[in-house]
Amino acid sequence: MTGTSRRTAAALAVLALAGTLAAGCAGDNTTSSSTAPRPAATAPTGPTPGTSGDDWDDWDSWGPGMMGDDRGSWGPGMMGGHYWQRGDGTPVNTLDQARQRADTFADRLDLRVGKVMQFSKNFYAELKAPSGKLATEVLVDPTDGDTGIEYGPAMMWNTDYGMHHRGQTQTRISPDQAQDRAQKWLRDRGSDLTVGEAEAFPGYYTLHTLRSEKISGMLSVNASTGTVWDHTWHGRYIATSEQ
Repeated sequence: MTGTSRRTAAALAVLALAGTLAAGCAGDNTTSSSTAPRPAATAPTGPTPGTSGDDWDDWDSWGPGMMGDDRGSWGPGMMGGHYWQRGDGTPVNTLDQARQRADTFADRLDLRVGKVMQFSKNFYAELKAPSGKLATEVLVDPTDGDTGIEYGPAMMWNTDYGMHHRGQTQTRISPDQAQDRAQKWLRDRGSDLTVGEAEAFPGYYTLHTLRSEKISGMLSVNASTGTVWDHTWHGRYIATSEQ
């Protein structure tokens, strides 16, 4: 498949995902599965109705040209543009290198980098506003340094920096309630994982999942509906750099 075709397929998938999530939240605001199709040789049709998970990790599909724009943004006017930054092709192997890539990306949004985490499939970073409040989440591709808004809740639920930014979503779920919903979501699926504190981003919370009090992964809870979204795309947790 050509690069253009792959990006078109990914764009269609995003639109399908947005509609499916809206329907899923209306029908069930507490539980969901964590699987969704990857962009493939044929245009994807979005996840199964009622799901709210995403395991896409095709960086070429999420990069420049998506939705018709070749200037390093998600598309004309989409989220204000400039929400993706191509790397220089140099592998990113350490937390310090990932922080440098995230810093360069954060500068474009007048944000700063907080915590950076290393997983087996990617690097994850929290971006903060000048006030110190959490703003959004980004991923850094370890193979070439490509950096962009994290797919999943940061893209779909963030009311300041996501696809549906500047929304009027009302916060109905408190941090404690988000923690309770996340724990119930895990328990209902027979998981022995526990959850950490709920960190508030615009429109949603993100929590670490823990095994024997050690980080295993993370998931998010929508601050309006209580829907849970498992971050299935990170792989195995390796290390964290706090700042």
